[in-house]
Amino acid sequence: MTGAAPGTVALVGGSEWREKCSFDAELLDAAASDEVLVLPTAAAYEHPERAVETATRHFSGLGARVRGLMVLRRPDAEDPEAVQAMRRARFVYIGGGSPLHLRSVLKDSALWQALLEAWHGGAVVAASSAGAMVLTDPMVDPRGGAFTLGLGLIEQLAIVPHYDTWSHEKTHRTVQLAPAGIPVVGIDEQTALLRDPEGGWRVSGAGTVNVFLDRCPADLAALPG
Repeated sequence: MTGAAPGTVALVGGSEWREKCSFDAELLDAAASDEVLVLPTAAAYEHPERAVETATRHFSGLGARVRGLMVLRRPDAEDPEAVQAMRRARFVYIGGGSPLHLRSVLKDSALWQALLEAWHGGAVVAASSAGAMVLTDPMVDPRGGAFTLGLGLIEQLAIVPHYDTWSHEKTHRTVQLAPAGIPVVGIDEQTALLRDPEGGWRVSGAGTVNVFLDRCPADLAALPG
């Protein structure tokens, strides 16, 4: 998607809302808000309330408060109150869990449209693990490391979260199967790949990122603007 003034995007490699996620303070500054709207949809079958509690503890230490948006099923993504909350948000954070469930709930929904409107209006959008995978298009399929459709907030890019814990074999398979011209980015846990409003990319947090393009190592210059 493109827009005149999109907000910052943070694609996080997993283990979100922990001490070494130093970029969260930067994101609060970019959002110019002390409220974070947390979407635990991907953890719908894994005690999503715990994700909200973890985020609440983490952001309280940064002087911010968390509002959990409990969109757990497809009908929830059409709820007018949830949609309005998303549209008004200045900092949206999508947690980890199942990327396939997250995609099925958000795809072509009123909530997804509201998220796009918020982002194009300058809101910060952060997404970790499953969330980071789903925000891009194409999306790495967690069932086998091949590729499938993502939601396409960021197009022509694919994300491998938890890169520091992936096996060499799985990484090799994903890189080999990547469509021509599509960068594949492996992001370590507690690490963010940040896209600023002007389209530039940088890395922040505890670990590193690894970029591959056409089966070869590359750098951040290979990523779409």
